Amino acid sequence: MNDGQVSSSFRDPSGFLFVAEDGNLYRQINITYQQNYEMLMSSGLYHKLSNTGFLVAHRETELSFRRDELAYKIIRPDLVPFISYPYEWCFSQLKDAALLTLSIQKMALEYGMSLKDASNYNVQFVRGRPLFIDTLSFESYREGEPWVAYRQFCEHFLAPLLVMKYIDPRFIQLLRVYIDGIPLDVAARMLPFHTRINPKLLVHVHLHARSKSHYAGKGIEKRAKKFSKLAMLGFIDSLESLIRGLTMASRETEWADYYSDTNYSTEAHDEKKRLVRQFLHTLGPTSVWDLGANDGTFSRLASDKRIPTISFDMDPSCVEESYMRVRKENEDFILPLLMDLTNPSPDLGWDGAERESFASRGPCDTLMALALIHHLAISNNVPLTKIASAFRRICHSLIIEWIPKEDTQVRRLLASRMDIFDDYSRESFESSFKHHFDIIERSVIKGSDRVIYLMKGHTKNE
Repeated sequence: MNDGQVSSSFRDPSGFLFVAEDGNLYRQINITYQQNYEMLMSSGLYHKLSNTGFLVAHRETELSFRRDELAYKIIRPDLVPFISYPYEWCFSQLKDAALLTLSIQKMALEYGMSLKDASNYNVQFVRGRPLFIDTLSFESYREGEPWVAYRQFCEHFLAPLLVMKYIDPRFIQLLRVYIDGIPLDVAARMLPFHTRINPKLLVHVHLHARSKSHYAGKGIEKRAKKFSKLAMLGFIDSLESLIRGLTMASRETEWADYYSDTNYSTEAHDEKKRLVRQFLHTLGPTSVWDLGANDGTFSRLASDKRIPTISFDMDPSCVEESYMRVRKENEDFILPLLMDLTNPSPDLGWDGAERESFASRGPCDTLMALALIHHLAISNNVPLTKIASAFRRICHSLIIEWIPKEDTQVRRLLASRMDIFDDYSRESFESSFKHHFDIIERSVIKGSDRVIYLMKGHTKNE
């Protein structure tokens, strides 16, 4: 068979994901995992987790094995519409993913099983909620043994949450450097001294960091008989209450109040919404990426039409606000994510292939770039020609807003720097984008000098 193994799944000896010739995603389960898989299915744990929306559902298939000498079974999991990574999440997304993992561990113990790993990459966000996607993470529980995934959980979830809370939410980007979780000794040195006074933080972070044998590893034989299932449940409850009590510290950011501090009149703001809705209706896209989405106000013009929408912004406070609204209002079609377009998520991991770059996860059908072009061109000195070519690589069609130098937000950017941007003009903007897109419609937003464009990518670039 000419199937392609998914590059992120090579580490697990229990099995791997692959895309078959029919274009569908499958997971091969190896013989080494047969006993655990059969227990997962026969115990009722799989049905409990999948029915509650905690674990990705799957069905068994008759597909031929890729490697007969290793294979036990082939399953076809439900697809996750968009793969995101923990360093693209806001504080509450990481917190919800952590609480889901702990809830699953508690449920697994009830059915005589346990999570053998607790990676944050095992969680994705689907229809506004966290979903555990690794069917092969479960193993039979062995009485007396501690949770083998404890340290991994602390490094993948607890440490980054604490660093985000006590230092800065932007430190979620440390997970781009430490893709196997923030080492506990690193986190312990970063956290303020007073965290050592908190008994739970002292145990789960500071003492844990000083000894790799804490509840796992060296010396486990001496502790095994003392670590009962009841003790394990109490231990998980301790972690759960600690994480549930964490909140993101409030922090003023430059663009968190953008829509309350703008030169738009109510009339202009409403007109901009009308034009965006009109363009979305004209295009009828199957997917939308909104770049520089702020709190997701305009992203929701697409998601309200039941169009799967990824709402990207570089400000953690804006993404946090948008995600909290997703949770509160049960919004199914929008996923807020952190993304700095001047330094987007790259290909990461072994051989640069375990985690896909921002661009590699495209192209989307329609890209929205509203109130964004001036930040890229003026704040970050990115030429209009490069913006146009980059946008074309990640989308088929484009809804974009031109903001002239006369605009108060542009003047705000130029107030503290010399105006060296002679090419920043509407003429240069249109000329640059015409190399990659056909301009279908353009409309001045009433009550402002801004212009909204509807563009479609040149077919020769498809």
